[in-house]
Amino acid sequence: MRRVLGVLLLALSATPPAAAEPVRVLAAVTLKPALDAIAQQYRQAGSGGDIVLVCGPTPTLAQQIENGGPADLFLSADPLWIDELAQRKLINPGSVADLIGNRLVLIARKGAIPPVAITKELPLATLVGKGPLAMCDPDSHPAGKMAKASLTALGLWASLAGKVVRAENPLLAVEMVGRGDAPLAIVFATDAMTDDRVEIVGTFPDDSHPPIRYPVTIVATSRNPQAAAVLAYLKSAAATAVFRRFGYETPR
Repeated sequence: MRRVLGVLLLALSATPPAAAEPVRVLAAVTLKPALDAIAQQYRQAGSGGDIVLVCGPTPTLAQQIENGGPADLFLSADPLWIDELAQRKLINPGSVADLIGNRLVLIARKGAIPPVAITKELPLATLVGKGPLAMCDPDSHPAGKMAKASLTALGLWASLAGKVVRAENPLLAVEMVGRGDAPLAIVFATDAMTDDRVEIVGTFPDDSHPPIRYPVTIVATSRNPQAAAVLAYLKSAAATAVFRRFGYETPR
């Protein structure tokens, strides 16, 4: 009997521990390149855990959480969705943090126009010409809402509203300029880095629009004990360095 028990205990001790359940991170689609690099870095750090990224439009991801879909962390491109989920008690409010920031910029094809200072005196409608001016939907997309807010604050929206073409996302707006389908676009600075056919020709004043920030939070329904560790890593100096490499900034 003792021998049998000894063999059984030896077998049990030799059984490898169950792998930690991956932490499921829902994130805005434009963050995917940076988060892919951070997830790979996290694995290589030997934490023993893993990160699974689910990327898409922020409203769609928020609705998945509202519908009870699986999620551990939510990284939003629009703070309003964090507020919405908080009101419905679907996130851990004590975990919310502004992770990164961005800049709102004007882009054109490389060499098409010289750099400009974006002020109330800028004849932007003249620069756009017959247009179109590419930007995201000003009624729903964070980049589009920021663009409209800035143009309105600068007194330029009225002269440009009729020339705007609404791109489904910032990368498509960049693509339109890259292909020559639009002379100018308003996007986030990080989006401008995705196409070497375009360049930033102007940066919108920070005080002309709300701060551009990407909040992160733990989802209330998460039962993954590694979620807090992944959140801490996303806020670490190592992850911040990756975000900076992709053009993101410290939240303002």
